[in-house]
Amino acid sequence: MNKRGKIGFYIFLIIFVFLVMFPFIWVFLTSIKPVNEIFSSFKWFTSNPSLSSYEAALTNRPLLRYMLNSFVVSILTTLLALVFASFTAYAVTRLPIKGKGLILGIVLAASMFPQIAIISPMFNLVTGLGLRNSYLGLIIPYITISLPLAIWILSTFFQKIPYELEESAKLDGASPFQTFRKIIFPLATPGIFTTGILVFIAAWNEYLFALTINSEDSWRTVPVGISMYQSEFSVPWGDISAATVIVTIPIVILVLIFQRRIVSGLTSGSVKE
Repeated sequence: MNKRGKIGFYIFLIIFVFLVMFPFIWVFLTSIKPVNEIFSSFKWFTSNPSLSSYEAALTNRPLLRYMLNSFVVSILTTLLALVFASFTAYAVTRLPIKGKGLILGIVLAASMFPQIAIISPMFNLVTGLGLRNSYLGLIIPYITISLPLAIWILSTFFQKIPYELEESAKLDGASPFQTFRKIIFPLATPGIFTTGILVFIAAWNEYLFALTINSEDSWRTVPVGISMYQSEFSVPWGDISAATVIVTIPIVILVLIFQRRIVSGLTSGSVKE
């Protein structure tokens, strides 16, 4: 690539990154503006930055409680989804089971159902079990929508592991569970981390089930909690922007911590050996 090509590439990259980051930049700049400037001007920067919106976001609504609820539900959903999806993906891809294609087809079909189509039976199920306004009441529907995604992703990773390793373990007398625990699972760690992050973010951002099932304020999750900042007569965009910045920080930190494993998982098997 010549010098002009490199300059053009970097200009394109800067523009692309700016367009991707623009919503986040605008939300942050809005969050530090005084309330009277949010609607009175459309300037990018304010001459009087203020943290009053952050204080209001933390005091007007129990934002930290919403974050705790989201963390608990998302972490438990991720752990359970990974456990069930790992065993399912291993059985479908590595064991001599008839109808593997049909099973994966059913899993794919289940993932295509829109949430609004299953909200009514899920609501009746959770209500019948007495699990409304609880963590478990959200985990159950979250598992149903995250399992198909997790199974499909993990099936792809398990299929790329050489079968010779599994055959060697069988010759040494290892059971299918021992083979899975000592060979398959460790080799699929990058894919498991990637799947876990995707499931966690999906559970963290879910809105419809959280709005319907947990109606008490102390059990609401972050997306529903932030939507409750608006009142009948006004929308406090400063508070909402500040709350959005606060709840985004943990996700950014999580991705930064595991970025190498995520990239490793996304690129695993992309190079033919």
